[in-house]
Amino acid sequence: MNINDYVRDIPDFPKKGIIFKDITPALKSPEAFKYIIDKFESTVKDIDFDVIIGPESRGFIFGAPLAYKMGKEFVPVRKPGKLPSEKVSISYELEYGSATLEMHKDAISKGQKVIIVDDILATGGTTEAIIELVKRCGGEVVATLFFAELAFLNPREKLQNVLVESLIQF
Repeated sequence: MNINDYVRDIPDFPKKGIIFKDITPALKSPEAFKYIIDKFESTVKDIDFDVIIGPESRGFIFGAPLAYKMGKEFVPVRKPGKLPSEKVSISYELEYGSATLEMHKDAISKGQKVIIVDDILATGGTTEAIIELVKRCGGEVVATLFFAELAFLNPREKLQNVLVESLIQF
């Protein structure tokens, strides 16, 4: 299956000059979505890990079914004000603005090994921020997994100390 066929370009979104990579066609196709989750599983099946983290919101879409399929814990990382218990938070710069993410303080136990799963790897800023949250909780990110990577933005420069896997690159 050529999963590139399930990504469409949306020019000038969310602001002029940006070409947004829209993954919703992949989600609309049951065959493409199943292929992506199966491919994710085969990519990480030999890695020793305990937890899958998915950042809001598209990380939930891919991370939760992968955690279910692999029998692993799933931890959501959310925007501020969405989690009810004690949290750790981090603010960081995006490719077109800034953001803050939060995770429950008790979501990761000391020594747990984590894989971060998300839709698009752009600049690496979101992933870098999540890695810091995991460290603050005593965990270790052993791998990151993405549906697509915007390689022309050089995101791997920020993620040199962790395994980075993506199914497709632009």
